[in-house]
Amino acid sequence: IIKVNTIQDTGGNVLLTSNGSGTLTTNNIGGTNTPAFMVRKNGTQSISNTTQTKITGWTEVYDTDSTFASDKFTPGVAGKYNFYLSVALDDVGDQDEFYLYIKKNGSDQASSTTRRRGSGTEKMTATMSWSDIADSDDYYEAYLYHNIGSSQNVRDDLATVFSGYKIIE
Repeated sequence: IIKVNTIQDTGGNVLLTSNGSGTLTTNNIGGTNTPAFMVRKNGTQSISNTTQTKITGWTEVYDTDSTFASDKFTPGVAGKYNFYLSVALDDVGDQDEFYLYIKKNGSDQASSTTRRRGSGTEKMTATMSWSDIADSDDYYEAYLYHNIGSSQNVRDDLATVFSGYKIIE
């Protein structure tokens, strides 16, 4: 049996403390998943046919380090990040396609294609996730492209979200 209230590394940094009653407090053991953000669409946005368009008008659900601003995420901390994008459109018909993009520093980095098969039109949601290695000053934005024939509205509900977080290494 070893009884201690504090565990330190060789540099004297406290890694773990105990209050003597079984409650442990850790200090960066395992790291943190921050910065992290999640935004949802605030209001509809019309996207023209066959035009790759930046999705704008996000409302923050959370932003741990104030790193999401002007419709883009700039991590502020270098590392590996995971991203998620979900976009809902109003009137998608048979064989219509729409494409989601996550751009890094203005260039396409990841994309996802959704094609509807069926008669009539309906609301549809497409999702994608992607991981990347970021410098502190890189920035990420969400874009949409479609070939539905007329302008389409990106829906402003919880189906249209953009999020990301730093992966613990």
